[in-house]
Amino acid sequence: MRDVSEKQAADDKVAVVIVAAGRGARAGQANGPKQYQQIGGGAVIARTLDAFLTHPKIGAVVVAIHAEDDALFRRAAGANADRVVAVTGGTSRQESVRLGLLALRSNAPGRVLIHDAARPFVDAELIDRTIAAIGERQGALPALPVADTLKRETAEGMIGETVSRAGLHAAQTPQGFPFWPILAAHEKAHHLGKADFTDDAAIAEWAHIPVKIVPGSPDNVKLTWARDIAMADQRLSSAPRFPDIRTGNGYDVHAFEPGDHVTLCGVAIPHDRKLSGHSDADVGLHALTDALLATCGAGDIGTHFPPSDPQWKGAASRIFVEHAVKLVRARGGRIANADITLICEAPRVGPHREAMTEALSAMLRISRNRISIKATTNEKLGFVGREEGIAAIATASVVFPGDVPE
Repeated sequence: MRDVSEKQAADDKVAVVIVAAGRGARAGQANGPKQYQQIGGGAVIARTLDAFLTHPKIGAVVVAIHAEDDALFRRAAGANADRVVAVTGGTSRQESVRLGLLALRSNAPGRVLIHDAARPFVDAELIDRTIAAIGERQGALPALPVADTLKRETAEGMIGETVSRAGLHAAQTPQGFPFWPILAAHEKAHHLGKADFTDDAAIAEWAHIPVKIVPGSPDNVKLTWARDIAMADQRLSSAPRFPDIRTGNGYDVHAFEPGDHVTLCGVAIPHDRKLSGHSDADVGLHALTDALLATCGAGDIGTHFPPSDPQWKGAASRIFVEHAVKLVRARGGRIANADITLICEAPRVGPHREAMTEALSAMLRISRNRISIKATTNEKLGFVGREEGIAAIATASVVFPGDVPE
C-alpha cells in the first residue's frame, strides 16, 4: 500500500478517499465495473476525480481500487492517475474506506471526505457545504429529504403500514469527518468484526460522532443500474458543450549589465551587454513560463523557482519552461499556441527568429507553426527606449480535457 507524502497532506487542505473497488454487478458486467464505464465520452471515475482534483480546498486524494483494476484505473483516469494515491481496496465498501484512510495516516489531514466513485455529478458547491460543516468532533452528511410516500412491506408482499417520512433523508456522499475520529471508528468496527455498515455516517453514529446534515444535490445521483449509466451518458451527450480552452499571459523585464551576449528564447545572441538576473535572465522564456502556469492556476515563476534559491543561479531558463510544460501536461493540457513579443532597441531579433522557434518547439513539444516570436522597439521611449533593458510579453493557449457547460 502506498502512503500519502507529507507534501500531499497539507494541513490547510481536505483529503479525499474515493471508493472504487466494487464490481458494480447491478449495472451489468458487459462493459466492466460501472466506475469505468463511459458517460459523455469519458469514464465515470474520471469525471469524479476531476470534481475533486480541480477543487481549491482539496489536497491529497486516495482512490481505493480492486486488486485487478490497476491498468483499468490508470487508463480511465489518464493524466490524473499520477495525481492521486491508488490503494488496493477490500471485499466490502467499509473495508475499502478503512484501507483508504490508513493510507493517509502517516501524514494525516485534519479533515477527510469519503465519496463513492459512482457519483460523478458531485459539484463544487456541495463539496464546499460539506467541508464547511465538519467540526473537530463533528461529521457532515449531504442528504435530501425523502419526497416519496414510504410503505413497509409484510412477509406476504402486502402493505403493512405507511411510514411517516417526517425527518427522513436520503444520504449522499461525499461525507466529511475529522480525520482521526472517523479512522478510529473504522478501526474499532474492524477489530470487533462489525462489517454491516452501509455508509460512513452510520459508523460515525455507532461511534457517537455527531453528524450534521447539509443540503444535498438532486443532481448528485449514484449510478447503480445499467439504466443509470445510459441516462447519465445521454445527459452529458445532449448538453451544450464547449472546449475547455484557457489562455494565460506573462510579462517580464530585465536590465542590462556588462557582458558579451544576451539569451532570448533559448538562443545566445552576441551583444555588447548582457541581461541581469539570477538565472540566465532570458526575459522571453520567463514571460512564457508565467503564461503557461497561468493556464492551470499554478502560480508564477517565482513560486516554483524563487530567486533567493542559489541552485537557480545562472540556470538555463528552458528548465523553467519545461517544468511549466510538465505541470500543464500532468493536468491533461495540450499546448495549442505560444506567442512572444520581445521589446527592445537592440539587439536585432529577426536574424535569430528561426533558431528561437526551433528551441521553443523542442521545449513545448509542439510544431513550429504553433509558435510566434515577434519583436518591436519602444520608439526610444522609457527604459527600453533608453536601452536600459529588455521587456517581453507572452501568451499561451492550452486545451484541457473535458468540457465547460454553457
